[in-house]
Amino acid sequence: MIAGLLGKKLGMTQIFSEGGGLIPVTLLQAGPCDLLQIKSKENDGYSALQIGFENKKEKRASKAEIGHCSKVKAGVKRLIREFRVDTLDEEYAPGQTFTVSVFEDVKSIDVTGTSKGKGFAGVMKRWGFSGGPATHGCTTPRSAGSVGAGTSPGHVHKGKKMAGRMGGKRITVKNLDVIKVDKDRNMLVVKGAVPGPNGGYIIIRKSKCEL
Repeated sequence: MIAGLLGKKLGMTQIFSEGGGLIPVTLLQAGPCDLLQIKSKENDGYSALQIGFENKKEKRASKAEIGHCSKVKAGVKRLIREFRVDTLDEEYAPGQTFTVSVFEDVKSIDVTGTSKGKGFAGVMKRWGFSGGPATHGCTTPRSAGSVGAGTSPGHVHKGKKMAGRMGGKRITVKNLDVIKVDKDRNMLVVKGAVPGPNGGYIIIRKSKCEL
């Protein structure tokens, strides 16, 4: 079976366990996803299933996207990704639909998303620097300070923590516990936080321990 699905982050809430403990959870829409293309080792050099999630208007799509998705007559997809499979023994067919039932017996998942963009940020916000003194005539209390020696090595080393663009990166959170699988609404309830804003697209995979 396919190792994951595409979906969307719906938001966070909290539930109570049987013992009365409070559990922070994130609601995820997982599918439905349509199978667009089957890639095999003979034709493509590797085995994979290409799936698409959520339709979009054709006027917002390129001719290549329209032509590719028209093969299965499932509409032009907004998000398309591939999931590797070891073998293609199971009977897969283009146009087949995968739902949240893929995670029915799964206890933990990995979620990949794009974190919220914060724009250009200084070192205090971006890296948690304490900053300089805020009294005695200090004119730069939020500056980074010294970034390296002058004569040797004569340049700033790569990877130095400095001001720059913060957020907007691809982040994967691993081993999130699956609390509930709602088949009627194609929804997953997982323990913990997921990167990205509400409504952001995500990739949901079974954890390695589940494969």
